[in-house]
Amino acid sequence: QVQLVESGGGLVQSGGSLRLSCAASGRTVSINALGWSRQAPGKQRELVAQITTGGVANYGDPVEGRFTISRDNAKNTVYLQMNSLKPEDTAVYSCYALVGARGRAWGQGTQVTVSS
Repeated sequence: QVQLVESGGGLVQSGGSLRLSCAASGRTVSINALGWSRQAPGKQRELVAQITTGGVANYGDPVEGRFTISRDNAKNTVYLQMNSLKPEDTAVYSCYALVGARGRAWGQGTQVTVSS
């Protein structure tokens, strides 16, 4: 089992920055990748960013160039640095882990609100 705990959400003005953290615990050796997805009210969940154990990152189109994902393997923690935030970035951001062959673990989610 893998457990994920997020932190760092909140309210920020348009153009501002926030940094999210997600700490993994439990059977962390089985984690292949860590990532973030988000879901805004009335919208589909979408990929924000994902990073593999080897450090290969990919991003959703809406955040490319503004958000940066990184990970500290020693701390089993993944970070999401969000810059140049826009009101349309407002959503619940959830950390996830790709575990083993096909498993996925989820964090509880953290609210990010960007005011215009």
